[in-house]
Amino acid sequence: MVTMWWPCLVLALLSGSETSGFPRSPLKLLEKRSLPEGVVDGIEVYSTKISCKVTSRFAHNVVTTRAVNRADKAKEVSFDVELPKTAFITNFTLTIDGVTYPGNIKEKEVAKKQYEKAVSQGKTAGLVKASGRKLEKFTVSVNVAAGSKVTFELTYEELLKRHKGKYEMYIKVQPKQLVRHFEIDAHIFEPQGISMLDAEASFITNDLLGSALTKSFSGKKGHVSFKPSLDQQRSCPTCADSLLNGDFTIVYDVNRESPGNVQVVNGYFVHFFAPKGLPVVPKNIVFVIDVSGSMYGRKIEQTRDALLKILDDMKRDDYLNFILFSGDVTTWKDTLVQATPANLEMARAFVKNIRDQGMTNINDGLLRGIHMLKDARERNLVPERSTSILIMLTDGDANTGESRPEKIQENVRNAIGGEFPLYNLGFGNNLNYNFLETMALQNHGLARRIYEDSDANLQLQGFYEEVANPLLMNVEVEYPENAILDLTKSNYPHFYDGSEIVVAGRLVDSHMDNFKADVKGHGALNDLTFTEEVDMKEMDAAVKEQGYIFGNYIERLWAYLTIEQLLEKRMNAHGEEKENLTAQALELSLKYHFVTPLTSMVVTKPEDNEDQTSIADKPGEEATQETTSMAYLRPVGLGRPVVQGRALGASPLSDVPSVDGDPHFIIQVPEKNDTICFNIDEKPGTVLRLIQDPVTGITVTGQIIGDKGSNPNSRTGKTYFGKLGITSAWMDFRIEVTTEKIMLGNGDALSTFSWLDTVTITQSGLSVTINRKKNMVISFGDGVNFVIVLHQVWKKHPVHQDFLGFYVVDSHRMSAQTHGLLGQFFHPFDFEVFDTHPGSDPTKPDATMVVKSHRLTVTRGSQKDYRKDAMVGTKVICWFVHNNGEGLIDGVHTDYIVPSLF
Repeated sequence: MVTMWWPCLVLALLSGSETSGFPRSPLKLLEKRSLPEGVVDGIEVYSTKISCKVTSRFAHNVVTTRAVNRADKAKEVSFDVELPKTAFITNFTLTIDGVTYPGNIKEKEVAKKQYEKAVSQGKTAGLVKASGRKLEKFTVSVNVAAGSKVTFELTYEELLKRHKGKYEMYIKVQPKQLVRHFEIDAHIFEPQGISMLDAEASFITNDLLGSALTKSFSGKKGHVSFKPSLDQQRSCPTCADSLLNGDFTIVYDVNRESPGNVQVVNGYFVHFFAPKGLPVVPKNIVFVIDVSGSMYGRKIEQTRDALLKILDDMKRDDYLNFILFSGDVTTWKDTLVQATPANLEMARAFVKNIRDQGMTNINDGLLRGIHMLKDARERNLVPERSTSILIMLTDGDANTGESRPEKIQENVRNAIGGEFPLYNLGFGNNLNYNFLETMALQNHGLARRIYEDSDANLQLQGFYEEVANPLLMNVEVEYPENAILDLTKSNYPHFYDGSEIVVAGRLVDSHMDNFKADVKGHGALNDLTFTEEVDMKEMDAAVKEQGYIFGNYIERLWAYLTIEQLLEKRMNAHGEEKENLTAQALELSLKYHFVTPLTSMVVTKPEDNEDQTSIADKPGEEATQETTSMAYLRPVGLGRPVVQGRALGASPLSDVPSVDGDPHFIIQVPEKNDTICFNIDEKPGTVLRLIQDPVTGITVTGQIIGDKGSNPNSRTGKTYFGKLGITSAWMDFRIEVTTEKIMLGNGDALSTFSWLDTVTITQSGLSVTINRKKNMVISFGDGVNFVIVLHQVWKKHPVHQDFLGFYVVDSHRMSAQTHGLLGQFFHPFDFEVFDTHPGSDPTKPDATMVVKSHRLTVTRGSQKDYRKDAMVGTKVICWFVHNNGEGLIDGVHTDYIVPSLF
């Protein structure tokens, strides 16, 4: 059953040497009893609420905990929430005494260097870790002053997947102390109508649950509320300990009057497909079982127990066989046999005698199983309308025969040839799970980890039940030609009973009157086509009805599903295809503010009178239960030094003189607490001198590029920097940077690097660091520091292409003779702005600026600053100087045009 896990709420106090993971001393327990009720070590958690809004299977969850420090000194409080591994965190805010500190979603690479620096300083803290079968833990700590209140609010979203005929929301409840106001509040809205809704708790008797729980559903709406009083939370009538420690489960399903349901909102659609009443397609199934020495004991016993139960569930029309692999490969029968009572009895005898032995030859075991399935089909030993399935169980890595993971994957992929799915079950943690998952996805299957618990045999049986009843094969979902954009996966090799196919996309014409969808598939008896027609006017009425639940849910559902599938495809891809998939998934993750494996959430919070930054990462499944994805705390907000009136940055993320995009120049003047911007409008191919210092011998130039297909002789359209050149005359050294590569060296002795590299090059007086696909830092000794940012767009974007941004982080060692479009602003200058009045655009007032003895008309507007967010950028409010900066820059902009980069 695919579940939607809800949070385990733990508000733990970390004070002195005491941690939440160790038992308290008897003295501490006595102290605890002497405190007022609901206060533990000075901290009172007075409110915890889990609010969930589910609209059309898409869940939007908000976990809010409020606490107050009733001690007479500052206390450190940790907020722990367990959430589904398949969920994406979308927001986190920390509010202390009315001041809110928000979280921001950033590209993971942005945090990498800072993390490494923090590790070297010993300032690390785990924020997100894999903590169970389907959960990962979010943790953040904060120092709370005496008498202060703190509110933690975490938001995450997830698409609920139908499993065994229902959707399940599983809530791990564990507040660890009495909470004055504790509540779980779930609102469910399903346009198809709700057919059943139930809720239960494992930690409370039915009598007590009945008075704390309310549940109801009618038509399209369902509601569940769990609100135990303080007395109902007690572990005994006179105890101060909480009994809220266990599972709270909500289960529901929807009406299925027709096989499919299409919903359209704001130009995005989602199509749910789950037919019922179809006959089961016979299956030809081969179990490939690891019986190497590492399976000794409990593992092999549980595997036998699971296989015996599976044999009891086999249908007479099914065909099966067992292949055992260790150092050698053995089979139960030479070919597939029908699941007749007599054959099943022989199969049980074989399974009972399975024993562990030898090494692990995954390659030969799988190839034998593939050959057996193909041979049975070619020799017509199995029904024509049947489906073949290969299931492998292993607990380790290949260590005999072909043991190279990539070669095994290649062999298996070539042998299967897309004809049937491979399902890989990884037993325990001591294996290469990424290898198993990639190989399964390459062959239209999936991987599942089997945990080494007492119920491992039930986990194995549960997985088999997921694929035991195929209803359709080769399912294709089709929509009107030229009517759909950005479609998610629409071809499925199998549809299994109790599951659901979900397809989402965007309409080309959001004002179309009718919408049609066809689903085609091969059934047990014949080929089937299901057609769903949608009246858009009726859909508009339904949208108004459900709007109170969760606004743009279909668009976010589409984004969630698209990211999930892009990340799956990315596991199988290589080279440019993998780069494209990564870029698309990253762009959507940032746009919709999802913490995915490609992004991190940055939380800035107060700590010891200075800001601290925490990074929350999402761990992969490869992380074991004990593995923590580390985050870091580091001081930020160091301020920017001002030297001779020049605005310099403390880091690449501080306020710095820069040029990026169109190309637009941003000059921040700290004395005025204001910013001046100007653009240089020149045709692609033009080279501009940005910095030139005759004393240090440093020169920086940049070449302009245009959008794809732009006219090279035109000054219209978007322009960017596509090449940058940096030279040091005194060191006889030059650097040429493009969006593809970096070349550096002396004269003809050039070294070439890719933006896929992470490398540092040093020589006397020079350091160059390339940070993979992010930026590069060039330092000439102490006091001259430049950063070049790589902006990547989707490779197949019809218009835009990759470009570069340039930032001056430190220039205090450059001479007073430094000049250039950027270099001239290293020197102090003054300006005045007055006579603000309406301009041609009512949202952008004009004003008069006096600067460098020139009187200019300037416009209050904004430019994009990409320092902190290379993908989306941030808006900077500035006074825009027209006509290529005329009057602001010395001379005219054509004075800065040079014939070449060097």
